[in-house]
Amino acid sequence: MGTTLKKLGEAELEIMQVVWDSGNPVTSNYILKELQERRNWQLSTLMTSLTRLADKGFISCDRSTGRNLYSSIISENEYKTRASKHFLEKLYNNSIQNMITALYSNKEIKSSDIQELRDFLDKLEDE
Repeated sequence: MGTTLKKLGEAELEIMQVVWDSGNPVTSNYILKELQERRNWQLSTLMTSLTRLADKGFISCDRSTGRNLYSSIISENEYKTRASKHFLEKLYNNSIQNMITALYSNKEIKSSDIQELRDFLDKLEDE
């Protein structure tokens, strides 16, 4: 995928979540069934999104079995790491402190969240 993070739309991210959660190559019908409660899509709509995800380098399609089997190219962890880094760079000048300050100032962080952060940082120091 190179160094530039390609953006995923909300629907694309939902599709990727199904592919990641499955852990195995999946068919378009499997994805459609998994998304049915959230999206009232026709198969053609899903196929358009799958083509876009393949063009963006997120999934591959294996046609050798006579069925289209979709697999992720980028892992969920890699995507989340890169998306988080991009988010931090663009919105908070690459500063975790700036992000936490903004969240704290807007009362988005509870005292239990702060304690979790302290515990996590203490654990990192002990390693």
